[in-house]
Amino acid sequence: MRFVPAIIVAVALVLAPVIWVGLNWLVFAEDDFQGSAVDSGARIEIEMLRQQVEDLQTRLGRVQTELAGIASGLGRTPMVSDEDAEDEVLRGNGPNDLIDVYAQVVLIADRLNVNKGLVVSSSRYLAEKLGRPRENMTQNCQPMTNPRLVDKLVLKDVGPIRVQMLKPAADSLRRVFENVRKADPDLYDRINTSGSLCVREIRGVANSISTHSFGMAIDLNIDGRLDNFTDGKTQLGLTILADFFHAEGWVWGAGFRREDSMHFEVSRKQLDEWLAQGLL
Repeated sequence: MRFVPAIIVAVALVLAPVIWVGLNWLVFAEDDFQGSAVDSGARIEIEMLRQQVEDLQTRLGRVQTELAGIASGLGRTPMVSDEDAEDEVLRGNGPNDLIDVYAQVVLIADRLNVNKGLVVSSSRYLAEKLGRPRENMTQNCQPMTNPRLVDKLVLKDVGPIRVQMLKPAADSLRRVFENVRKADPDLYDRINTSGSLCVREIRGVANSISTHSFGMAIDLNIDGRLDNFTDGKTQLGLTILADFFHAEGWVWGAGFRREDSMHFEVSRKQLDEWLAQGLL
């Protein structure tokens, strides 16, 4: 009977990679995409499956060590010392540290195409349509002084965070987070912000105004853990949020030439719609 755990665990290890590949293909095949909530659940299941495979590998190593000791007649004390403990190994119910899947860093699949046709407004286009946020700007945050924009500026709670943004952008952000709350409340509870309004030039680029200066961009993170810049990876939770933002006409910074996956901003298409509706 001592060989039964090893046989079961070995079979699980053979099957787990096959299941892993199948799930991975289903999640990232664009033609089969069924929406944000389904995508969210599938990605989390994949991360949990990967952890389970690693746990199975650890358990198999322990069982093999035990069996080797029995076969050699060394009289070692078995690692599985009673029936309850053996049942835990077989069922996978033994001690297992839970991982925070939302904050886990993953590769961004098809990074340059994540925005699916949505593009940002250039700083020149924004200034032309809305006016400069203030006349004199530096690369440090300063107050907004443009009367037209100041009149539309709001400071409000939009769900899990508080932001200072132009009212149409803040209202849109509230809808994004409400949809997240309904579809994935666990993710909703872990959303944090790294900043919204900041009237300044883009650092390292002369005479180029940051979208944050117009109150139409937000930086987000999961559980207060800042995402690394330009490494082609991001927190799993941000990849899920990106689907909800895209549905509201926002661009995800993961698709920028210099990847900035904690950054989300209003697309040019959405800006033009708000202008046509007289909201800005």
